[in-house]
Amino acid sequence: MSAYIAFPEGSGPFPAMIVLQEAFGVNGHIRSVTDRLAREGYIAIAPELFHRTAPVGFEGAYNDFSALAPHFQVITTETLEADIQAAYDWLLGQKNVQQNKIGCIGFCLGGKASFIANTFLPLAAAISFYGGGVHTLANRAVNMKAPQLFFWGGKDTHILPEHRNAITEAIEAAGKDYTNVVISSADHGFFNEEKPAYNIEASKEAWALVKEFLKNKFAIEN
Repeated sequence: MSAYIAFPEGSGPFPAMIVLQEAFGVNGHIRSVTDRLAREGYIAIAPELFHRTAPVGFEGAYNDFSALAPHFQVITTETLEADIQAAYDWLLGQKNVQQNKIGCIGFCLGGKASFIANTFLPLAAAISFYGGGVHTLANRAVNMKAPQLFFWGGKDTHILPEHRNAITEAIEAAGKDYTNVVISSADHGFFNEEKPAYNIEASKEAWALVKEFLKNKFAIEN
């Protein structure tokens, strides 16, 4: 499995983040997020989740989802767990990674994957942007290892209020920690600067919260 990796300046040790892609591959948007995290002081790795069926460096077109279907449809919870575990193990093998300060962040498909990661890895923090299908995994809430930050778009017609409620109610019932953010003016994919749904105000506000959330959960001093 190939991955895009970004390193902070300096010798560390550093906290680390796993960056989990949308359905469009490890493209410019995902590489940009990975680079942004590195600039904030995290070693960041974005694994290519389509590596079983797509060529290295695969990037799908935003206006042709049918071309993504052969890769997207073979993704399972088991393959996601295997790939996330591999990225996590790679981070553990780096001498300049703080092993108790590893988190993950994901978008759409990756938002779901981020929640999955948080139910089987000893993460310090997990962040999910508009994770489609997370509600179908509500039974895994009891296994959450770290606080989870959720972002949703209020105008998202793919992820409905009842879907959001299903996962947050399961987490509350499990007594786990989470932060839930619904931005009423935002649509699905609002954080992706390459898509028409990009919402610059929502994106800026979300990123500010991401940075503070990670600093708090990783106990990083300003």
